[in-house]
Amino acid sequence: MPPFVGEGSSAASLGVNEFRRIAAAALAAIPAGARVLAIVSDRTRDDNTDLLFPVVSQELARRGAKQLDALVAQGTHPPMRDEHKREKIGAGLAEIPLLGQIFDHHWDRPGELTTIGTLAGSDVRALTGGLIDEPVPVTVNARLAPGVYDAVLVIGATLPHEVAGFAGGAKYFFPGVAGPELTHRTHWLGALATIERVIGRVETPTRRMIEAAAGFISAPVVAFTSVSTRHNGAQRTHALFAGDIRDTVRRAAAVSGQVHVRYTGRRYRRVVALLDKHYDELWVGGKASYKLGSIVETGGELIIYAPHLTQISATHGRLIEKYGYAPLEQVREMVERSDELRANLCIAAHLAHVSFAGHRDALGNIGPRYRITMATGISEEICRKVNLGFLDYRTFDVKTYQSDPDTLIVEDAGRDLYLVEPN
Repeated sequence: MPPFVGEGSSAASLGVNEFRRIAAAALAAIPAGARVLAIVSDRTRDDNTDLLFPVVSQELARRGAKQLDALVAQGTHPPMRDEHKREKIGAGLAEIPLLGQIFDHHWDRPGELTTIGTLAGSDVRALTGGLIDEPVPVTVNARLAPGVYDAVLVIGATLPHEVAGFAGGAKYFFPGVAGPELTHRTHWLGALATIERVIGRVETPTRRMIEAAAGFISAPVVAFTSVSTRHNGAQRTHALFAGDIRDTVRRAAAVSGQVHVRYTGRRYRRVVALLDKHYDELWVGGKASYKLGSIVETGGELIIYAPHLTQISATHGRLIEKYGYAPLEQVREMVERSDELRANLCIAAHLAHVSFAGHRDALGNIGPRYRITMATGISEEICRKVNLGFLDYRTFDVKTYQSDPDTLIVEDAGRDLYLVEPN
């Protein structure tokens, strides 16, 4: 197990000097001549990888490592352009010795994947509290096969997440660089556990499952887990913990819970989400609903304003449009009736997560607990097709809602988690 090192708090502000000190201690066991693979986040994650990756590279060079490649933990997201990948790791901003290839991860290309183990059905049942009980093969990017690299680094941030509770740690493997089996199962597991019982919590069924799967990775793993915020364009690192992939994410989540979670003390009839510009499709822009749903009144409305959001999903749009967003109770029925959805459980989970929660009316009918209205670049036809409302963003004026005491306007929506009160 790598040594644990790190520092930070909600009030702290760490810089490159602290990064260097932490990296030197965390990488002390990396031998000269080592081939190292770094797992890094993609463009949908706003973090400090551009500052941290060069520091890690420089420390590896000082220790005499032979090679440093990067693998983007993009899950099922589309690949980034080369210039965006280089920007992500800070290339051009600082010296990055040893840098070799920056690889994309293709979760749906069997030839680029390898199976490193299997989670037995009995173990899955115990890990998930019985929500899932079938065996699951642990399939990952082939670059994580035994003998390819001598060490693996996980460089990424922690913040509340709808599937695992908090992002970071083993989530960079599953679904970050995983094959379809765990990608589908973990997303569906997060939905079955219900978003309101998962998001913003550290110990979740999904966390237990992905950490068990991470145990099959044979190379030593060193995690660099940070907590950062951005205000007025400036990135601030509150904490950085390095070492064991389980310990670091829990230390980071404790800080994240202080800087990424806001408490309103009440629900609102209407919430206007001015969506973070990192989210240019609803596959990731659904975070506006994930992170604001708890504070929308039953029968209320969530307006997502994002002219830059122009599609449902480049990868999964066809199936999302075919089935449409619906509460978990309805999605479970769709899954039972559809071989296609059973083969694409991550999409089924997305349908339920965006809808957020169901509500039973006086007649016993289940429907969404609140309405979602899209003021985006997605057409009215598509919005209606997927069971979302439509508002022409060109006619949208946020000033209309500013004086309404029953409306909350949230800037950079999708970053922070909003709750009525602590869990």
